[in-house]
Amino acid sequence: MATEFHNLQELRSSASLANKVFIQRDYSEGTTCRFQTKFPSELESRIERTLFEDTVKTLNSFYAEAETISSHSYLEGCLACVTAYLVFLCMETTYEKVLTKTATYIQDQNQKIYAPRGLLLTDPIEHGMRVIEISVYEDRGSSGSTSGSSSVSGTSAR
Repeated sequence: MATEFHNLQELRSSASLANKVFIQRDYSEGTTCRFQTKFPSELESRIERTLFEDTVKTLNSFYAEAETISSHSYLEGCLACVTAYLVFLCMETTYEKVLTKTATYIQDQNQKIYAPRGLLLTDPIEHGMRVIEISVYEDRGSSGSTSGSSSVSGTSAR
């Protein structure tokens, strides 16, 4: 099993980046923001399949919630048109609220699940909602061959 890390700061300071794994967008059901739940083989020895799938499914549900058209989002749009979009200087949109909730969830998952396993989940907003990036860290003190052969997953973000 991989080296255990206790928090994000310890992970970033005492470990070196060994690999990055990219989880691609899933366009099988249209252009709504969904990510693939297929478990990458690079994470096989790092995290349980169910934990990974639960994280991706939760993120997918957050993005579905953000894109849902409701009476509240319709009212926001009408109010924006009437005020020449100046209303958004004073208030946060429903979409922005969900993105904030998503960022908090990712930070929480990193601290509780991913960092202790030497992994770091990156918010998809940092990559234009195209991929979820998972950085795989190795302990700097270990002399494993993985840290010497840093390669990007076969599912690269291109």
